[in-house]
Amino acid sequence: MKRIMNRIGVARIGLVAALLGIALTVSGCGYNTIPTLEEQAKARWADVQNQYQRRADLIPNLVETVKGFASQEKSVLAAVVEARAKATQVKVDASQLTDPDKLKAFQDAQNQLSGALGRLLAVSENYPDLKSNANFLALQSQLEGTENRIAVARRRYIESVADYNGIVQRFPTSIGASMRGRAVRPTFQAAPGSDKAPEVKL
Repeated sequence: MKRIMNRIGVARIGLVAALLGIALTVSGCGYNTIPTLEEQAKARWADVQNQYQRRADLIPNLVETVKGFASQEKSVLAAVVEARAKATQVKVDASQLTDPDKLKAFQDAQNQLSGALGRLLAVSENYPDLKSNANFLALQSQLEGTENRIAVARRRYIESVADYNGIVQRFPTSIGASMRGRAVRPTFQAAPGSDKAPEVKL
């Protein structure tokens, strides 16, 4: 009888040790951490979209203000309107963030809009009355503030994706990632030529 009781005790200890080992394995493989970081990346993406939408909302007023002073710059104005239309048509929701092609299409559309806006603001230098117009100055200031917010939102999104990708790739959390079907996510890339300083022409 004593022998049977010892065997039951050993079996219980073995069962407890096995359950403890499973619990440690599951917690060590990031099974709960991965969804948390994934949700954080989605929230950061929502902020990125929000800031880009804010910029898109400012553009019609900016175009109308410039048009009032520089109506002969039709090609520049048309380029901004067209780039804005394209940028607002490219939508990437949180469920599509794992698709590098969709993220690249979004980034390309936003880069085109940034370029068109840069050309529009450069044109304003040729019109002193426009440069001193209170409405234009206010819109320009709001646009600059929005560009800063976009940069901050993008940086935070990139950081959150880096945290997520680190967990997904490191052992033992890579086990939990593969169990959940999670893989590395793409993120923003630097625009071509952004590594070169702009040329200043006098």
